[in-house]
Amino acid sequence: MTGAVRLEPVDEQNLEPLLSVAAAEAEPDDVMPPVDAPAGWSHARREAFREFHRANFGGLHSAPRTAMYAIMAGGEVVGMIRMTRRDAPDTVEAGMWLGRSARGQGIGAAALRELLNLAAAAGMRVVVADTTPENRGALSVLEKCGAKLREDGEKVYAEIHLDSTPPAL
Repeated sequence: MTGAVRLEPVDEQNLEPLLSVAAAEAEPDDVMPPVDAPAGWSHARREAFREFHRANFGGLHSAPRTAMYAIMAGGEVVGMIRMTRRDAPDTVEAGMWLGRSARGQGIGAAALRELLNLAAAAGMRVVVADTTPENRGALSVLEKCGAKLREDGEKVYAEIHLDSTPPAL
């Protein structure tokens, strides 16, 4: 399925399908910042999800300096990947989530490779990310895309230099 993976900027057209996948196949804390709202996918959390994503429609060149993309596989929205400018020159931080049914199929690595291409095209030279040692899926995706990993306590930090060739899948 990895050949069918593409990224589309998150906009009003794909925001509701993205929310549908999040609500059906992910936990709120895995796909958006914490909000003061009832547990689960309450109305308040759904509204906060929409507003969080709408606040990032401007991309890397406007506040909050984040570009978000719907991950498309087989023509369907299956998750989201983003890059956010860091203070370090030519550096962005990446983050991603996939709905449960899309995990373990190579979609995450394909989406990250597409994001790396977009970051390079935007003039970025370094992509960083962090996760936990228990998040084997994220660690596998990062390793497949050539990240150098460094564990520090409860976090694993990843760094990908875009001037080097990532390993083949």
